[in-house]
Amino acid sequence: MKITEYLRKKDGDKTPVSFELLPPMKGRGIESIYNSLDRLMEFNPPFINVTYHRSEYIYKKMPGGFFKKVITRKRPGTVGICAAIMNKYGVQAVPHLTCGGFSVEETEDALIDLHFLGVKNVLAIRGDAAKSEARFTPETGGHAYSSDLVKQIANMNKGIYLEEDLANAIETDFCIGVGGYPEKHFEAPNMNTDLKHLKKKVEMGANFIMTQMFFDNEKFFEFVKACREMDINVPIIPGLKPLTKRRQTTVIPSIFHVDIPDELELEIEKCKDDKAVEQVGKEWCINQSKELVKAGIPCLHFYTMSQSKIVSEIVREAM
Repeated sequence: MKITEYLRKKDGDKTPVSFELLPPMKGRGIESIYNSLDRLMEFNPPFINVTYHRSEYIYKKMPGGFFKKVITRKRPGTVGICAAIMNKYGVQAVPHLTCGGFSVEETEDALIDLHFLGVKNVLAIRGDAAKSEARFTPETGGHAYSSDLVKQIANMNKGIYLEEDLANAIETDFCIGVGGYPEKHFEAPNMNTDLKHLKKKVEMGANFIMTQMFFDNEKFFEFVKACREMDINVPIIPGLKPLTKRRQTTVIPSIFHVDIPDELELEIEKCKDDKAVEQVGKEWCINQSKELVKAGIPCLHFYTMSQSKIVSEIVREAM
């Protein structure tokens, strides 16, 4: 079922919850995915997000002192993991599709494979810059902007493929999600410009928005209000992540460009160890969840990041 269809048909007043998982590192099995999901399936999530990871370049030292540029992908297997999740649990898997590291042809091939598997939903995002780059650089022959990726998916939904003279091409039927940033995308000069780009993606065919994590609900509520005032009327799903370690108060703002509220930072400063930090982060996330549910959000999404135990405790207490 498409996410938008599920949100329209959800039973009663109960707010659904969904989760995001990382593929295991190359060379490891799918057991880590199953171990996480086994704990989370008690909440009957309507969908599970699976992140997609671009290829990276590493330099391998060769005999003679020379270095060879080698392409690697540290977390492959998104399409296969989606198939495994759908087969084992009967839950829709939502793969992330990124611009970075993929040509438009590779993107089309991935979409064809996902369509064959019966995947109904995708999340189209630009993705981050490669670790070796200061700024995002598109793959040769790839998309520079997520709006272009949305357009490609929307075209396939109309039976328009890259091969222009392809006869009787089947129409795909993807429900397209895009990212939203309650604290604006860090590259946008201001929130208004960021919202204009978001509106463009919706006009091109995006059906729902999933936000970056945030720790201040007021910023989410202001974001939703600003979207509605700009006539962005698709469902907006908030994304949450509990803090579990002291170092995350500096790492998360640096990587994800989100703020840690003063009150939360002060409580963490009082903690003697990470076990205490985990308790503070859990309680904060529970309170966030309760307030968001009370406000009538369409779905509550958790970035688990291998923390399925604490996430399950939060959902159990908040819902």
